[in-house]
Amino acid sequence: MSSRLQNILVPIIAVLLGVLVGTIIMIISGFDAVAGFVALWDGAFGESYFTGETVRQITPYILAGLAVAFAFRTGLFNIGVEGQLIVGWLAAVWVGVAFDLPKIIHLPLAVLAAAAAGAFWAFIPGFLKAKYRVHEVIVTIMLNYTALHITNYIIRTVLSEKSDRTESIAETASLRSPFFESLTDYSRMHWGIVIALICVFIMWFILERTTRGFELKAVGFNQHASDYAGMNVKRNIILSMVISGAFAGLAGAMEGLGTFGYASIKGGFTGVGFDGIAVALLGANSPIGIVLAAILFGSLKVGALNMPLQAGVPNELVDIIIALIVFFVASSYLIRLIIKRFSKKGVK
Repeated sequence: MSSRLQNILVPIIAVLLGVLVGTIIMIISGFDAVAGFVALWDGAFGESYFTGETVRQITPYILAGLAVAFAFRTGLFNIGVEGQLIVGWLAAVWVGVAFDLPKIIHLPLAVLAAAAAGAFWAFIPGFLKAKYRVHEVIVTIMLNYTALHITNYIIRTVLSEKSDRTESIAETASLRSPFFESLTDYSRMHWGIVIALICVFIMWFILERTTRGFELKAVGFNQHASDYAGMNVKRNIILSMVISGAFAGLAGAMEGLGTFGYASIKGGFTGVGFDGIAVALLGANSPIGIVLAAILFGSLKVGALNMPLQAGVPNELVDIIIALIVFFVASSYLIRLIIKRFSKKGVK
């Protein structure tokens, strides 16, 4: 069996095993598994409103997955997507609130501000990795908390002195779409899905069709060989983190300019950045795989909200299924081993 086919089968088998084990847990816990999954489907796609909300949830998942995957593909582990998303969210809303500009200028400016903020936040661990060999995992984890508390401080003291949230952004900076709202019974689906899909193409083009992308991947595979070949290893490490952070910042813009239209003081992390790690893993760090993984995770997250109402099944069971899927993806070596044994038996 070819390695390409194995790469396709492993995430599919991981999803099936995760759903299977989740079903067994549901039955053991005394719940009706069939009713639970029917409620899950209805909550994600049963009505046009739920479909719109599912697409709205998929949008930041795609961008967060791209952020994690881009770093993975270039030999880096960006655990700081959550923090980069938060600073991107704040930057987009700040521009959306502070300026009064025509939409053709205001909206792109707010989106670019989010990308720039995320890129800057990722530049810090990239620079420390390139210059001082400080491991990016440690720095990005710490910067997640730094981002959370700094943005809360700015919202509390600069953008909203008497409230726990900023003003709503100007209409000229909003990603909201009356067209999508009319199609989906006034869900919060917005134009961000178009931006996310454009970014999927951008990631593919950079990594697969440019010299710079080849250098980024080469540095990720072997820094010493890349340096010997004349590539600027330090610059490529920083550039990889900056591009990854830009994708994460754009995920924040989707929330600030599309879903909510404001930024608020947060008691904890949004979780989207961390879910992006699971999306990237399930999608095998490939652009198309990330889109498919984001569709799965977005559908599970939105559909789960309907399970307690329609079937009396706790929506936490969906979190268990997601965790199991990630577990089986992480156990891909075992799945590949089983596939090889079955393929050998088939040949005999």
